[in-house]
Amino acid sequence: MQHINRTTVNEFFLLGFSHYYSFQHLLFGVVILAYIICVFGNVTIILLVRTEPSLQTPMYFFISIFTVLEIMFASVTIPKLLAILIQTKKTISFFGCFVQMYAFNALGETECFLLALMVFDRYLAINNPLRYSAIMNSPVCYRLAVLPWFLGFLVSFFPSIFTFLLDFCGPNEVDHFFCDLAPLQNLACSDPFISNMMTTMAAILATVFPFFTIMGFYIHIIYSVLKIKSIEGKSKAFSTCSSHLIVASLFYGSAIIVYVRPKGSHYDKFLALMYTVIIPVLNPFIYTFRNREVKNTLRKTIRQFIKILS
Repeated sequence: MQHINRTTVNEFFLLGFSHYYSFQHLLFGVVILAYIICVFGNVTIILLVRTEPSLQTPMYFFISIFTVLEIMFASVTIPKLLAILIQTKKTISFFGCFVQMYAFNALGETECFLLALMVFDRYLAINNPLRYSAIMNSPVCYRLAVLPWFLGFLVSFFPSIFTFLLDFCGPNEVDHFFCDLAPLQNLACSDPFISNMMTTMAAILATVFPFFTIMGFYIHIIYSVLKIKSIEGKSKAFSTCSSHLIVASLFYGSAIIVYVRPKGSHYDKFLALMYTVIIPVLNPFIYTFRNREVKNTLRKTIRQFIKILS
């Protein structure tokens, strides 16, 4: 029998946090403040890295790419979240929904791979300090920087396309504040088994493998740092790594909980607030307040700015 496409849905209704109506305006204020801080904080780090010669090293090059990625990642979901919190119309077009889903997952998986690349950079810097500059030269850094983007957009393509090819014939209420894989797969009229499996495989490739890779590198890093005789040297090594470890733990922890389970649950949207709103706003503070070089550069920039104004 010829397959008949039963897709009749033209738009999706994002439920968001409509069950918590009395808190929506408060949530709107918190989210918009977080988004402003996220963009301002990450742009500040980008400008500091671009203008301060002492920060133009491979580590800060990757941090600046990470901050650009954070702005893009947050901008995929937060503007729509703000819109559905204050508007009565909480819809998104069929194709707009899948574009948002693919962009969100592609950027999220890119971030997972980039975090693994950043710890690899720290591993080389601590374990091969004499050869580090020769290994991590500018051409190598640029090539490595492209790799997470390529992998992120490639790996996310397969669960996204298999979800897009499902039949959507009626239910169109997405129990989330943005279009994501599991909530859409749960609405499909056709069997989502293959798309569920592709989601799990992508989650394992993009979160579980990089996470254990990071843990493996950190075991070697800690072992190498403990062999450093200088207390100052140990402190500097741990300070540059601790920021990354905090960011990676927060991001991978919430992502693994949500995406390794293909079915999803009602509480996934609350966990999603962690990696779409809370973590992006915390990251600039983690990288500045726990990093001596960035703090010193920021203080110097503020003093220069005050001097110009006076």
